[in-house]
Amino acid sequence: MAIAVPAIFCTVALPAYAARPAPSTAGADATAELQHMKSTDAQAVAVASDVQVDVSTRDSFTATSVAELKRAQLRAALATYSGPSVRALLANPPYPNFSLDQVVAVAKQYVGVPYVYGGNTPAGFDCSGFTQYVYAQFGVSLPHSASHQGSGGTAIAPSAALPGDLVVMDGGGHVGIYLGGNMMIDAPYPGLNVEIRAIYTPSHWFVRYGI
Repeated sequence: MAIAVPAIFCTVALPAYAARPAPSTAGADATAELQHMKSTDAQAVAVASDVQVDVSTRDSFTATSVAELKRAQLRAALATYSGPSVRALLANPPYPNFSLDQVVAVAKQYVGVPYVYGGNTPAGFDCSGFTQYVYAQFGVSLPHSASHQGSGGTAIAPSAALPGDLVVMDGGGHVGIYLGGNMMIDAPYPGLNVEIRAIYTPSHWFVRYGI
């Protein structure tokens, strides 16, 4: 029995050992063939030592700030205008007798003028530039600032406000000319023109100049 058992193990082990494949040489052969091709079929280009090589440059760009764009727009608007300035109007007002009704009539002449930041001529108005230009025609000098216009003059109760008074909104950040019935005429903001529209906020107050 002791002799028979080893013999069985040997019999079982033999087929397993015999079935193990021999190590493959395909990978090594492929590597050798690649190296041969690289050494025999390689191409070479001779370059002279004095060749000038163009150096590629990176595209450049400049950024334009919003303030610069606004200044450019204002310069363009002023370049197209040859009429009287605010200073000239104050020196020789075409309407020397102040009248709120006449203020409304003059203001309506500028419906359609484009909004231009910093503008105070019919070539382009911002909100306070518009009211400044209209009032200058009556010899009334207003600062070119909505907040300063709103803090000057004489404060008027809403019940006593008349067409031609200034209506101030946005905590002093915007100003227009009151037309009565919750309507006003103003230079709204970039992209729009001087127009007649409703007073858009209940937070507003009235100021009267020229009295």
